[in-house]
Amino acid sequence: MNRQAHQPYQYVRRELVEPDWRRLPGWREVSAEQWRDAQWQRAHCVQNERQLRELFGPLLTDRFYRELAADQAQFATMAILLPPHMLNTMASDAPLYPEAFTEAFLADPVRRYMLPVRSDRHPEWPSHPLATRDSLHESDMWAVEGLTHRYPTKVLAELLSTCPQYCGHCTRMDLVGRSTPQVVKARLVLRPADREEQMLDYLKRTPSVRDVVVSGGDLANVPWPRLESFLMRLLELGSVRDIRLASKSVVGLPQHWLQPKVLAGVGRVARLAARRSVNLAVHTHANHAGSVTPLVAEAARGLLDAGVRDVRNQGVLLRGVNATPAALLDLCFALQGEANILPYYFYLCDVIPNAEHWRLPLSEAQRLQEAILGYLPGYATPRMVADVPHVGKRWVHQAVDYDRERGISYWTKNYRTALELDAPEVGSEEQQLSRRFPYVDPVDTLPAAGRAWWAEQLSRGDGARLPQQFDLLGPEEGK
Repeated sequence: MNRQAHQPYQYVRRELVEPDWRRLPGWREVSAEQWRDAQWQRAHCVQNERQLRELFGPLLTDRFYRELAADQAQFATMAILLPPHMLNTMASDAPLYPEAFTEAFLADPVRRYMLPVRSDRHPEWPSHPLATRDSLHESDMWAVEGLTHRYPTKVLAELLSTCPQYCGHCTRMDLVGRSTPQVVKARLVLRPADREEQMLDYLKRTPSVRDVVVSGGDLANVPWPRLESFLMRLLELGSVRDIRLASKSVVGLPQHWLQPKVLAGVGRVARLAARRSVNLAVHTHANHAGSVTPLVAEAARGLLDAGVRDVRNQGVLLRGVNATPAALLDLCFALQGEANILPYYFYLCDVIPNAEHWRLPLSEAQRLQEAILGYLPGYATPRMVADVPHVGKRWVHQAVDYDRERGISYWTKNYRTALELDAPEVGSEEQQLSRRFPYVDPVDTLPAAGRAWWAEQLSRGDGARLPQQFDLLGPEEGK
């Protein structure tokens, strides 16, 4: 009896493949040496329609460019910035004639979140009524500029506000990247050296913080000598026991992490971390198996050989990209089995503007968590989480109440954030820890009664007050 043939998901080992970049007109003369060069990759990033046309030539029809221009003008919260390596993973097996290639490119899951077009967006509900630019209130919790202190023992250090590539669903769309017609970006004000000095000073004065996520933007855009200096000074703090380096460029621009000078620097930091028994890890961001290539695996292997404890993946659950058990398991097996990257978290996409076509309801995330159990090793089975405003990360099955008709789930927490510690008027410690905090499903996934209820809220003309209406309310109050 072939037991495998009767399973909902059939595992077949698939070795990683680097798509042939020379299939595209603009890269036909690019050598393998150039392709592996990080500076060549950066110099040839695509940022606009003109550069896309130069790359794809006749393969993409005017229909695609009309859709792209409309999206940039009406919906996009992130500017276009795509390294050649990331672009090369899109429509890698498509027939090389215009109509067929355009259809395959539009359907490509990596393209759907890296280069969105107008037809991707939901026609009726492009944004949730409660969508906000800084949906997790990270800047409200800055202890100093760029240092978010949300959890009792952990901080997020945002060293800069740029990346080598911009994802359409970026949770920090309020800060990261160039402004778009929809979003005039917030800006970091301090000079980098002053910002880092203030961060280190705060951590010296706050020994309860033991875990530092160093992020941005993307660390690949921090000049290595400056980043190494910051990490070495961070390792001087005896209170710091975990350091996590966040860089999507392990997947989007692996050539950066393959540079000998960078790997040598990682090795120096890793050796000091090991001597001080500090856990040093790298976190990256892949959302589809198609973006995991041999160069990604080589970069991850290089980081591990240099001495980091783990390379882990934090993906986002996205409709049209990875929101099926098969797509998630294909990605996890590509990461864990072929690329030395540990599947770690999959987040529900945050409630930011113009993201409803990507977002999943909580119930679907719960179903996906259950569907992938039993196929991967336990240590490599990722957790599905919701990053709940005012709360933080919670496993999707931790909701304490869930109104599925209106798509509102409620969550509790076991600690107070800086916002509550600095605001005693919102109640005693016991009252603060007993509050229930709301999270919302995409409106278009709700039953008719739920969609009508949200439409009614908007029709009253007081939509700007909706976030306050639900802020810190429990289920009965929220209704």
